[in-house]
Amino acid sequence: QVQLVESGGGLVQPGGSLRLSCTASGFTLDNYAIGWFRQAPGKEREGVSCISRSYSSVYYPDSVKGRFNISRDNFKNTVYLQMTNLKPEDTAVYYCARAALGYGCSRESRSFVYWGQGTQVTVSS
Repeated sequence: QVQLVESGGGLVQPGGSLRLSCTASGFTLDNYAIGWFRQAPGKEREGVSCISRSYSSVYYPDSVKGRFNISRDNFKNTVYLQMTNLKPEDTAVYYCARAALGYGCSRESRSFVYWGQGTQVTVSS
């Protein structure tokens, strides 16, 4: 059974950092691209970052470039999203998702087949 479980969210002050984890089970992580998405209240879900099978990474909103870093540890079956210099506009539920077999990274959520339950990130003073 394919499962993705996010963790690491929480409440942080502006300028702070968090590291989100996405732990996979039921499949071999290194065969798939994994993406991070987020959804803020009243907004559509947006792609944040993605890492391919070959460890290439991409970041979609300009606002996170230089602040977020995605990485993967296939031995631990885990993908990480390190977030630094967090801003109130980063507040959202963050989801990780697995692409379909043979598909690479995409900012479109429809390209991803399996999703985690999400973890809340709140940036507030």
